[in-house]
Amino acid sequence: MHILVIGGAGYIGSHVAREFLDNGYNITVYDNFSSGKEENIFADEKLVRGDVLDFDLLDKTMSEGKFDGIIHLSAFKAAGESQIIPEKYSVNNITGTINILNAATKNGINKIIFSSTAAVYGEPQYLPIDENHPTCPANYYGFTKLEIERILEWYDKLKGLKYVALRYFNAAGYDPKGRIYGLETNPQNLLPIVMEVAAGIREKITIFGNDWDTRDGTCIRDYIHVSDLAAAHKQAFEHLLKTNESLTVNLGSQTGVSVKEMVETARKITGKEIKAEYGDRRDGDPSVVLATAAKAEEILGFKAQCSDINSLISTTWGVYKRNFGIS
Repeated sequence: MHILVIGGAGYIGSHVAREFLDNGYNITVYDNFSSGKEENIFADEKLVRGDVLDFDLLDKTMSEGKFDGIIHLSAFKAAGESQIIPEKYSVNNITGTINILNAATKNGINKIIFSSTAAVYGEPQYLPIDENHPTCPANYYGFTKLEIERILEWYDKLKGLKYVALRYFNAAGYDPKGRIYGLETNPQNLLPIVMEVAAGIREKITIFGNDWDTRDGTCIRDYIHVSDLAAAHKQAFEHLLKTNESLTVNLGSQTGVSVKEMVETARKITGKEIKAEYGDRRDGDPSVVLATAAKAEEILGFKAQCSDINSLISTTWGVYKRNFGIS
C-alpha cells in the first residue's frame, strides 16, 4: 500500500514514515523543509518538495501517486508564537489542511490520519483527560487544530473522507534504533531544551515555578515516546482499512513526569551538570496534565511501549551526542 506522509521530514513525521516503511508500506514524503530535515529522508521513500499552500502541486502529487491514505503532520505548532502571529497559523494550519482535503477528495483518496493535539482541551477541568473533556483551547494553535477536527467531521459527512484525529500529549524521545537523528529547529519543549544544556548549547534551563501543588513543586506532564506515537498512526490507518469509521482519540503514556524529575534523570543519564534555575510561573500553565488513552487501547490496540522516562531521555541524548560529537 502507498501512503503520502505530509510533513514526513519533520521530527514526528520521520518516525511515522519509518514505522510504515518497517511494516512494508510504500511511502512518499511531501515536505517544504521549513522545519523538516534532509537527514530524516530515507533511501527507500520518495520525496516531493512542496508546500501545503500549493494546491496544484498537492493535486498533481495525489493524482500521480495512487495513494491509499494520507498522514497529515504539516502544521505549525509553537503555541506562544500562535498568540503573536495568528495569521501565520490560520494560513498554514487551516488553509493548508483545506487544500489537502480538497486535493484528496478530488483524487478519490478517502482515508486520512490527522496529527491533532491535547491543546484542544485547554485548562484541565478534571484528570486524567479523556476524549469527553470539554474543548476550550488556551492558545490559537490549539484553536486551529480543533477547527481542523471540525472540518474533518464535515468532510466525512459530505464527502465520505474517513479520518482518525490523534490528540497527542507531549511527544519526546527518538528512534531507539538510532536511524533518525535530525534535530528540531528552535525547540520549545522541555526535553530538547534540557538536552541543549547538557550538550553545552544553552547555559541553563529555567524551571517556571517550584511551588505548584505537585509532589515536588514543579509542573507534571504526560510524555509519550515518538516511536509509540508512530506505531499509533499505523494502527489508526489499519483501523480505517478495517472499519471505515472515523475516530478521535488521545495518545499519551498515562503517567506523569515532573520538570524536576526530567532534569534530575537527565543528569544521571548524561553525566552532565545541567544547570537549572527557578523562575516565576508562566500564565496559563496548569500544574498537572495527564491523559487517559483507554479509548485508543480499546479501539486501536494502542499501548505505550517505550515511554518511560529513561527511554525518553536516553534515546534523545544519543541523537544529541551524535550531532555534536559528544563522547
